Amino acid sequence: MGLSWQQGPLSPVAIGRFLVPDPLPKRLLYAEPLRRRMRVRFGGKWIADSEDVLLLFEPRRYPVAYFPEGHISPESLQRTEHTTQHQDLGLTSWYTVRAGDRSAPRGAWQHIELPTYASDLRARVAFAWPAMEAFYEEDERILGHAADGYHRIDIRQTSRSLVVRQHDRIVADTKRPVVLYESGFAPRWYVMRADVDESALTHIERQTFCPYKGLCSYYDIGDAHQAAWSYREAYPEVGRISDLVSFEADIVSVQLDGTQLRLEPGQAVMPHGPDRGLTVSEMLPLKQP
Repeated sequence: MGLSWQQGPLSPVAIGRFLVPDPLPKRLLYAEPLRRRMRVRFGGKWIADSEDVLLLFEPRRYPVAYFPEGHISPESLQRTEHTTQHQDLGLTSWYTVRAGDRSAPRGAWQHIELPTYASDLRARVAFAWPAMEAFYEEDERILGHAADGYHRIDIRQTSRSLVVRQHDRIVADTKRPVVLYESGFAPRWYVMRADVDESALTHIERQTFCPYKGLCSYYDIGDAHQAAWSYREAYPEVGRISDLVSFEADIVSVQLDGTQLRLEPGQAVMPHGPDRGLTVSEMLPLKQP
């Protein structure tokens, strides 16, 4: 997903390759200015506010936002004795984050013995995403992780034939599917509900959240568990897939123009990175008036 994970160019399983004469290091880290105002809220207070945030892209991780020390409320950080060793960036010191009556042990960290090549991160602090109350760009809350400027979604209408079967039952049959192309993922095919036999779908309680598309609901199809999903109210930026249904090609039969689709490398979600731990409930208040 984006630059550094799934099959992005900095991922160990990149789908493409750099056309260079000599092999590149197995791990490439990349840092660049976010060029957006980002704020961190914790304990009901703004504890960080900066227009000088640096994003670090690390293989198999979402981008991580690093704030200048001077743009963080000094009373909110309490250095602990806990340290770790980053395989590329050296000794890392951890902080307890405090604000109001709340505290988050190991809620922030700082690389304190950076190699020369990584000096861009000197005197900068990163916050553990799930430990904080919220992150904002300007006045809008950002969920999941810092926005990856290299993550892209394109949605295209097509007249190709798509047929979904579970055993001998036709679950969906359409000549107007919508295909969603997303950085790091193989194409996903979505079907209008008018072209789906909805009696075949059994809604289940499971929900997940995508920072780019919104809340996702899931369905069983007979004995095929979690075989279909739908973003019932997708974010406006990807509103064309709202309430459409997509099907997992490794669980049920999905044929495109008569060719059986298979699960391709890069289709499965890989939950890696310090931003993990996000729960669906974190985004639910955004839907309330």
